[in-house]
Amino acid sequence: MLARSGARTYRRVSLETSTLTMKTVLITGCSTGFGRATAAYFLAQGWRVIATLRDPSANTLAPCDRLQVLPLDVTNPDSIASVIEASGAVDVLVNNAGIGWANAIEGTPLERVRQVFETNTFGVVAMMQAVLPGMRAQGAGVIINVGSSTTYRPLPLLSIYRASKAAVNALSECAALELEPLGIRVRVVLPGQAPGTEFGNTARAEIAAGGGFPAAYAGFAEQAMANLRKQAASGGVTEEQDVAEAIFRAASDRECPMMLPAGADAVAWSLQV
Repeated sequence: MLARSGARTYRRVSLETSTLTMKTVLITGCSTGFGRATAAYFLAQGWRVIATLRDPSANTLAPCDRLQVLPLDVTNPDSIASVIEASGAVDVLVNNAGIGWANAIEGTPLERVRQVFETNTFGVVAMMQAVLPGMRAQGAGVIINVGSSTTYRPLPLLSIYRASKAAVNALSECAALELEPLGIRVRVVLPGQAPGTEFGNTARAEIAAGGGFPAAYAGFAEQAMANLRKQAASGGVTEEQDVAEAIFRAASDRECPMMLPAGADAVAWSLQV
């Protein structure tokens, strides 16, 4: 009896230890693109993954006992609170949720500007604030904010989008100094152009729905978009896997630089700064 009891106790302790040491990552924006690829990559490395998206029914990740899919709107405080409550302890936060936009300043309604910043910038702040109490209690944690390689160089028609991502860079650099003494790391991953994702398609559809570019900018905008398509066709672009691998490096490598480009084009741009 003692031997059997001891064996059962040993197995139970072993399981509990495994649960305690398994790392947990919470990723926003996992319906498609970088977020979905990142969730799949962390699962492949044996992590527990909390994949969040606005509509969980849109999830296409394969079922896994280490995967938890939750609804999340990063612009809604109640939605954020529900996710934090359901997640438990989080070791790594990946702020990936974002929306794209390409138009001249004159062709961008202020309401659209607010929407871009609400998701791309304020949503990042809100998620950081939500996980930080738990990370401070643990004395450890990593926050990875997904930025954009457009912050390496100015591009036409991306003023609003670039501004929202540049704010994330500045936020992250300052937060890293504040949080390092608490054992919490902050890093930024900067993807390049990724024509293979739905991100750009969504932005173009929204532009078309809003009436397109102002007439005075039509010729300029057409040429600018053609240049972007030419670059994408040249092969020097970012793949989803590039971003997933960069995010995992930021999560697991203490020597990872503060700003980490992801993708061939992002790396090339980073070397020209």
